[in-house]
Amino acid sequence: MSRAALTPAEPVPSAFSSPVRRYLFATRPAFLSIALVGCVLGLATAADGAFSWPLACATLALGPMAQAGVNVLNDYYDHLNGSDEANLGRVFPFTGGSRFIQNGVMSPHQTLVFGLLLFAVVMVAGLWLVSLSGSGLIWIGLSGLFIGWAYSAPPLQLNSRGLGEICVVAGFLLIVVGADFVQRGAWSHAPWLVGLPYALLVTNVLYINQFPDREADIQAGKLHWVARLDPATAVYGYWLMLFLAIAASLALVVSGQLPAEALVSLAFVPAAFKGGLGLAHDAATPARLGPAIRMTILAAHMQPLLLALALIGSRPG
Repeated sequence: MSRAALTPAEPVPSAFSSPVRRYLFATRPAFLSIALVGCVLGLATAADGAFSWPLACATLALGPMAQAGVNVLNDYYDHLNGSDEANLGRVFPFTGGSRFIQNGVMSPHQTLVFGLLLFAVVMVAGLWLVSLSGSGLIWIGLSGLFIGWAYSAPPLQLNSRGLGEICVVAGFLLIVVGADFVQRGAWSHAPWLVGLPYALLVTNVLYINQFPDREADIQAGKLHWVARLDPATAVYGYWLMLFLAIAASLALVVSGQLPAEALVSLAFVPAAFKGGLGLAHDAATPARLGPAIRMTILAAHMQPLLLALALIGSRPG
């Protein structure tokens, strides 16, 4: 690819001569906070019992590391299917991958090995957590890693089969459930319910990001729902997941699963609505979707953080 085809912010080899910097930024660290806030929410759902700060710190490290591994492997498999190479409509840094392979910063082999190494580290550290918290954590961790791999890797390539949104809801819900389990050492229904609005909002981040990538994904055979539908119709998917997140938040309070203080988490709604309105306006011109994507990402961070604060604040000293 010629230098003229790059946007100014995209990575180039000269900017990543340091191996530490190269491998760190290959994980797309600016976007790992989406997993971090899910861990925070899971820790908050478990904070009504005995709480271990060392286990909490380990959770806050391993959750984003698992997401880092998924990011790196997704870059590798999107290189294999050609979607990132063909993606001329990307809105960097949000869509089109990290561009590390396409711009010559890392080779495909280096990317694959690094992604697998991150998964291996998470599994080894996860076994240590299992020894402290219980065997149930094995199933949570393995399920999360499998979903992250199967999302883009052949032969499953679940996102290409219209199952990407289900994968993201399940994967990020498991982050909340896993963080809760590490503290409790037992299963609880709370993180499954409380984590659902967060998981839906994260899914909307994936969903809106697929609009700029739509044409390249169609060429590569990645037939997710944004690729299957015309842009104007696909916009309704964003609103559906947003309204489900709002409805779930309200239902949890009305049913007594969450305290009234949890309503503060609905402060995410204006940002999410702004993202949805921006998507509706620019779905056919996805190069303009940067502001809408930012609002969608903001909403997916606000909701779990505000809810975690509400849960902690509502409990007696």
